[in-house]
Amino acid sequence: MSNVNGAQTRTPEAARAELERQGISVAAFARTHRLPYSTVYQVLTGEKKGRRGDAHRAAVLLGIKAGEILEVESHE
Repeated sequence: MSNVNGAQTRTPEAARAELERQGISVAAFARTHRLPYSTVYQVLTGEKKGRRGDAHRAAVLLGIKAGEILEVESHE
């Protein structure tokens, strides 16, 4: 299955291995993409499936899930 950029999706284990290959910590990935560390960690361990919200964003950015990330306007 391909993600939004046309690349193949990967398993959570493969996503973690790719972060390690690039020398990027889970915390650094979370900071870079303005995601909660705990959410990224839970997606990488399979505890969260990435169905909605920040978990969805993390899964798509990590290449675990095919999908789109829509920017939602704040109503402040």
